[in-house]
Amino acid sequence: MRGGAAASPGPAPTDGVVAVLQRRGRFLVGEPLFPEGRGSAAPRRRGGRGQIVLAGNEGRRAGAMQARAGDLVLLRRSARSSGARVVRLLGRPEVARDVIEALMLDRGLRRGFEEAVEREARQAGELAARSQERRDLRSLATFTIDPSSARDFDDAISAERVDGETVRVWVHIADVAAHVREGSLIDREARRRATSVYVPGAVEPMLPESLSNDACSLVPGLERPVVTIELELRNSVLARAAFYRSLIRSDVRLDYERVDRIFAARESAAEPWREPLAAAREAAAALQDARERSGALVVDSEEPEFAFDDEGNVSEIRGRVQTESHRLIEHLMIAANEAVAVHLERHRVPCLYRVHERPLPERVERLADQLASLGVPTPPIPEAMSSTQAAEIMGDISRRVDQHVKRTGRGRAALSSLVLRSLKQAYYSPANVGHAGLHSAAYCHFTSPIRRYPDLVCHRALLSTLGGSERAPRAGDLSELGSWTSDREREAMVIERDSDDVACCFALERELYEEGWERTFPGEVRGLISAGAFVAFGNVSGAQELVYEGMLPVRRMRMGEGESDWWELNEEGTMLRGERTGASIRLGDPVEVQVARVEAVRGRVDLLPAPVEETELSRRAGRRLR
Repeated sequence: MRGGAAASPGPAPTDGVVAVLQRRGRFLVGEPLFPEGRGSAAPRRRGGRGQIVLAGNEGRRAGAMQARAGDLVLLRRSARSSGARVVRLLGRPEVARDVIEALMLDRGLRRGFEEAVEREARQAGELAARSQERRDLRSLATFTIDPSSARDFDDAISAERVDGETVRVWVHIADVAAHVREGSLIDREARRRATSVYVPGAVEPMLPESLSNDACSLVPGLERPVVTIELELRNSVLARAAFYRSLIRSDVRLDYERVDRIFAARESAAEPWREPLAAAREAAAALQDARERSGALVVDSEEPEFAFDDEGNVSEIRGRVQTESHRLIEHLMIAANEAVAVHLERHRVPCLYRVHERPLPERVERLADQLASLGVPTPPIPEAMSSTQAAEIMGDISRRVDQHVKRTGRGRAALSSLVLRSLKQAYYSPANVGHAGLHSAAYCHFTSPIRRYPDLVCHRALLSTLGGSERAPRAGDLSELGSWTSDREREAMVIERDSDDVACCFALERELYEEGWERTFPGEVRGLISAGAFVAFGNVSGAQELVYEGMLPVRRMRMGEGESDWWELNEEGTMLRGERTGASIRLGDPVEVQVARVEAVRGRVDLLPAPVEETELSRRAGRRLR
């Protein structure tokens, strides 16, 4: 399972700690909300349970914040005494949005920009950004396709059929470099953040909102300066690529759901973007077919989307699956990123490539053994495997896993996780070693400069080849910058995953209080360790996958009339087997579970086997699981 409030006017202090205020006689003390070590730690005076003592009179009244017992606050060491003081009132620990906001602060996110940065961003946003020579594309039919909840629009599309085999596609990307000058206050802060962080109900943006949601965002009906990648695709082959600065005006903001309705003929497309959308669809389909034939990985995923009510509670979870509209944008953006990377490599301009090294042969061999233990078909594995063969076999395995999941109707999360854990992690580097997952010889991130700093670096690199005022990035700076942005990306992913977990736990807790804790859920084994099984369970609106996740400990697995067993994890890590009873539980197996406990703040769920007469697990053992 995976888990906001609006950003505050200024940055959070770096030595703050999130706590819940509690009354101790006439005084208030702070009880840390999160386990120590998860975020930045404030100075603490430890009492019996590690409470933080508030300074002086603030311990009685909690300062000008008017905080009271039970409130969720951000504390900071007082400059005038040895205690701590309240610097921000966050809300209540029983409100999902408030806890997610607290988690972001706990992980070191600033939740705002310094006023000097905001002022510079507003001034940059007010500039027309037309000092550079631009091609006028305002008459070209243009559209954006994004999630319905999106507020920052990096990319827009135009397309036309040239002849029966050729489609011309224009990928327009916000010209962030025209607003964010290298070395400026905005640039230094964007570099420090490196990426936007998206959590349920909130975002920690890389750029101030005056740029990210306004001046740089390709909103419909307004002129916007962009960098355009013009691609001429003959079937799936790139016949020509051109790069230039331009001026566009988007005709319409489309979302994925609407585009899918159009593709399913449940809604009509309108002029002037009807034919361009159809041409873009044709081009994307050809690119997808070619990429699959080339041996690229096939790994589908589903992310939860959360809605909140006015009180900050999670009111709905929707499953966001990869549909044709998502794939349309994905494949056109990949083509644009590849074209830019090839251009920069050809001109020997330093930049940050997005690299994904080939998998280690031994990892591929282990993955094949793991899948074979689960009865999933795998290709033949040669005794001596080169790295090139390993990458090709991994692509083949991913396609077979996808086919197996579609045929059996289960196991996608567990099997996809096995595939992903067998791969090396993608990262940013000035050295181009290719992207094995995409089966691409040269690849960079270029299409999201509003939310990723490496994209802005590649914009400056590309623009330096077009005769503008931007200079190429300094090669000596890029190795350290690649490591920094890669680390920041990984940290953001952890925050996003943990915030999803928190939101899911609050939603589950609410569902159980409304429908009863005794209810049972259908589930599926998503992961195994020697201590138990991680089980995904609970369908929600629009979800194909199960969205909650909890831990079913082996000590809870009892056979027959309360009979316990000793469970051993097999060598492949794909099956738990009971030594005495012979019962087994495997990755992808269906199970019935009940919720024993929810710790929403920690994003943790403990499970019990459902008290049913017979489950899939007990049927396999020929026994009854209680």
